[in-house]
Amino acid sequence: HEFSGGMRQRIMLASVMLLKPRLLIADEPTTALDTLVQREVLELMVELARENDTAILLVSHDLGLVARYADDVVVMRGGRVIERGPTARILLDPQHDYTRNLLEAMPRPRRLAPPARAEVPVVEARDLVVIHKGRRRMLKRQPDKRAVDGVSFQVAPGETLALVGESGSGKTTIGRCLVGLTRPSGGQLTFRGTDLARATGAEARARRLDCQMVFQDPFSSLDPRHGVGRIVAEPLRHVPGLAADEARRRVDEVLEEVGLGSAYAKRLPHELSGGQRQRVAIARAIVRRPAFVVADEAVSALDMTVQAQVLDLFGDLQQRHGFSCLFITHALSVVRRIAHRVAVMKDGRIVETAETEELFARPRHDYTRALLAAAPVLEPAAGGGWRLAGPANDRSAL
Repeated sequence: HEFSGGMRQRIMLASVMLLKPRLLIADEPTTALDTLVQREVLELMVELARENDTAILLVSHDLGLVARYADDVVVMRGGRVIERGPTARILLDPQHDYTRNLLEAMPRPRRLAPPARAEVPVVEARDLVVIHKGRRRMLKRQPDKRAVDGVSFQVAPGETLALVGESGSGKTTIGRCLVGLTRPSGGQLTFRGTDLARATGAEARARRLDCQMVFQDPFSSLDPRHGVGRIVAEPLRHVPGLAADEARRRVDEVLEEVGLGSAYAKRLPHELSGGQRQRVAIARAIVRRPAFVVADEAVSALDMTVQAQVLDLFGDLQQRHGFSCLFITHALSVVRRIAHRVAVMKDGRIVETAETEELFARPRHDYTRALLAAAPVLEPAAGGGWRLAGPANDRSAL
């Protein structure tokens, strides 16, 4: 527990490579890691495999990583191999419709409607500080950690602000502060002009209901004992005077909005796919028509086609209902599809904030440039198909 995600993955890699195996199976080895750590871990894995003459079976839904590191590709669907071949051939000339759909689903910039101008932002943080108290171990106390260190930002009505950065940079802590799961240690956090630190009990409860969260792992955040209808209806329990018939109607309505339908109301979470579970999580978050939604790595575990569908659904729902959003992610490709602005975090601080396309075209901070350079990006090839974009993604450099 004292190691970061990247450190833990290096330890696992070291333990298996001690045996000098002939085959290393890497099952989504870097899905939860930011792009810089992801590249470091994968290049270390490739280097050790070459030194020990070890073959690698890389299981991944990230086609950018596949394009950068794999010599050959096998595409599976429904338990069957539907296409196989050299990576370059699969990218340039995919033969199966499913392979083509996977490539077409790669996140690309999406034209977003500009957020409404307003004198008062929905959410504003000023010099926000969160300090995690150090644990006492035996006779010694661990030092305190400043998880968030003087962060300031605003989110306008209808706007999506993407929060990106390395693992442990404080992104999720900020999200938890906004929905009331973590108490700030200092600074000011306002919701629709109200200082949340001074909010009364009734005001604090109203804020918690008007700010909802979509978690990274819906399988863990959805109660496995309850049906979908009961899970989605949970926020409605706190609406005074809401009749049971009206609650059921609103649940059916929001299930239709997320593309599931009322027939799913009696299903249990384990009976759903990952994409369907995330749609349930989104339905639960918006059933009360909140003003603000925190989406914490909401699509990181989904394959490209499902990821694209969920992102488009989320964007459509935001345009329809006008809620603001803090979208926490380490996947820069997702940012261009969903966010109006981007804030880049490192070591508990925001080091750069800019309009999305401005940040991708002209990053100012060295850390932002390093993040962008480390992310494998696929772009349309001149003669058709796809290729790795830019010299930073050139396989010959490995």
